[in-house]
Amino acid sequence: MLRVVLDVNVLISAVIAQSGVPRTILRAWREGQFELVVSTHLLAELADVLGRPHLARYVTNGEAQEFAATLRESAFVIEDPPAAERLVPRDPDDDYRVALARVGRAHMIVNRDANLLETDLQPPAYSPRDFLARLAEIEGLL
Repeated sequence: MLRVVLDVNVLISAVIAQSGVPRTILRAWREGQFELVVSTHLLAELADVLGRPHLARYVTNGEAQEFAATLRESAFVIEDPPAAERLVPRDPDDDYRVALARVGRAHMIVNRDANLLETDLQPPAYSPRDFLARLAEIEGLL
């Protein structure tokens, strides 16, 4: 099965928007089209961002907690990877996402960050829209 790391910004968009590409990606995961790889660090970052006051009009604290619980129960949760080597030259924060994908044996990372998208990585990074197109290709081959 295809394993994927979704960046926190993609997960946030999927929660607060009732439609759009991130929401479609979340639906595809829930339908079993791919396996989502998360870690305790990623879940903590997600909880932190969802708890910020400017997002309160989009998602209640209860909804945020329910979403995090769903991820903990249904996603492939791994231990936080060790400190990552420098992999993304322009943004060291993205090194963690790559390390997470590698340790979790993910096939790709879905992210909106140009620093990650423009870097030749293994596994590769795709924008949300490009990931959906790639997922459709893969599903068509099965």
